[in-house]
Amino acid sequence: MAPFRTMLIVLALAPLVGQPARAEESPGYTLEKTADGFVRMNNKTGEMSICQQQSAQLVCKVAAEERTAYEEDIADLKGRVAKLEDTVAAMGKIPPIVRDALPSDEQFEKSLGYMEKFMRRFMGIAKEFGYSPEENKPAPDTLEKT
Repeated sequence: MAPFRTMLIVLALAPLVGQPARAEESPGYTLEKTADGFVRMNNKTGEMSICQQQSAQLVCKVAAEERTAYEEDIADLKGRVAKLEDTVAAMGKIPPIVRDALPSDEQFEKSLGYMEKFMRRFMGIAKEFGYSPEENKPAPDTLEKT
């Protein structure tokens, strides 16, 4: 049964080996036969893998130089994750730029005075039109229960 599977794999891969592919019809990978097995190339990225037939399956491993680039990418990502974790941990503290943008106590009290003055005038105008907050309050038993 194993020779039959091997023949099927070889027949399935035969059209891919040794044929120049047109750009618009380019398959995802190109396989080239070597003495030890196959070399697989990703036609989009150029990544090379070394493949060997094991138990009627084609097993591919990333080439050594690609492995180095892969490990460098992982190291870079680990560094970026560490920086992000530090940033998130520091978010519990108020950064100086935000702290300096907050109003002083004097500015806050002055603003509160303006708001209080505005509300008193507004309520005075509302009373002139006959609005009374006590008359418009709902009775306690008519409040919706949630």
